[in-house]
Amino acid sequence: MKIEVWSDFVCPFCYIGKRRLEEALGAVPFGKQVEVEFKSFELDPNSPSYTGQSIHEVLASKYRMSMEEAKRANEGVGAQAAMVGLTYHFDEMKPTNTFDAHRLVKFAKTYGKDAVVTEKLLYAYFTESRHIGNYETLADIAVKAGLDREKTINMLEDSTAFKNDVRMDESIAQQYGITGVPFFILNGKYAISGAQPTETFINALKKVWEEESATPVLKNLSTENISDTSCMDGSCTVPTKD
Repeated sequence: MKIEVWSDFVCPFCYIGKRRLEEALGAVPFGKQVEVEFKSFELDPNSPSYTGQSIHEVLASKYRMSMEEAKRANEGVGAQAAMVGLTYHFDEMKPTNTFDAHRLVKFAKTYGKDAVVTEKLLYAYFTESRHIGNYETLADIAVKAGLDREKTINMLEDSTAFKNDVRMDESIAQQYGITGVPFFILNGKYAISGAQPTETFINALKKVWEEESATPVLKNLSTENISDTSCMDGSCTVPTKD
């Protein structure tokens, strides 16, 4: 089974959804046989690099709410994150453009490190309050994942490197009609939208696994008797004409 996950590194529900999926995979006996691949999605492609604004200010401006309302909303999301063992530090978060972070994951994928880098990027943004739009920060994360710092910096400084890989993911998301993340596609057949409860993921995993593991049942569309049209038991019977 393969699960494709469209997500962004500044999306609080994406990290929560990732943990709930992981909980679900740990709860089913076939969990280790499931391949999970994260796909690029930018919530705001036009977002600037970190400007010094807090996430509360960004949220208040975007949705035309007061700072108090923005803080309460973030506190609610933080409470959901805590339920799956995550710690969000909204007051210190540095909202930024995530395009280069997505390019880093594509670069890491060439070394088999994309899953590790994805986790470290989310942790860096939500828990460590690091600026993940900054090249030095991204290089630090790459090194922690076992990648070469100089190669990482060289890649990041080439604005065309892995650009098409990111854009391809985003193009596929448009084809699927994905407008919000996290968004999970299981075996190209089933979709789960949002950070659904762990039980929802468990039920979906079981359903897809059972379907894929089931012995195919064929509907016979033949019109002639099998004994007159097939070779069986090592011999062929030639039908006689009247």
